[in-house]
Amino acid sequence: MPWNVPNTLTWLRIGAIPLIVLLFYMPYPWADPAAGLLFAAAGITDSLDGYFARRLGQTSRLGAFLDPVADKLIVAVALVLLVSQDTRALIVLTAVVIIGREITISALREWMAEIGERRKVAVSQLGKVKTVLQIVGLSMMLYHHPLFTVPIYSTGVMLIELAAAATLVSMITYLRAAWPELKR
Repeated sequence: MPWNVPNTLTWLRIGAIPLIVLLFYMPYPWADPAAGLLFAAAGITDSLDGYFARRLGQTSRLGAFLDPVADKLIVAVALVLLVSQDTRALIVLTAVVIIGREITISALREWMAEIGERRKVAVSQLGKVKTVLQIVGLSMMLYHHPLFTVPIYSTGVMLIELAAAATLVSMITYLRAAWPELKR
């Protein structure tokens, strides 16, 4: 069913992407906070779609495919947007690490599924922590403006750096789990 609750939440996350881009480039003082809040709301739907899929018994092949695609699209778009305005090496390298890892692990999971070993590279707890760090960090970076004297952008940078570290560790963990199959 393409329009069950979890799939609808995933489609909404995908639909938020062009709105986040639009808000990011709008020249109004409220636009950056709106982009950050919309990204955060989209991130929350990432947790809710899986919860509702299991709770309502609405898991589907479409949902299993679409959910990780939506996650990777929205994170990659946010990283590209941020790099377009903050070209410091640290920000650019972080974006490269995160996007590169997502491509590598997606390909690895596809290949492992093809040979019947997908369970060896199933999402880990570290992968879930990485996702939370990414969503919160990117939301804060997109929000950009200080909030009650809290430096939101630099706090977001710190969180996205932690996410990049978790990204590398989780990639190594997945590659080690798949190594016996890769050697064959």
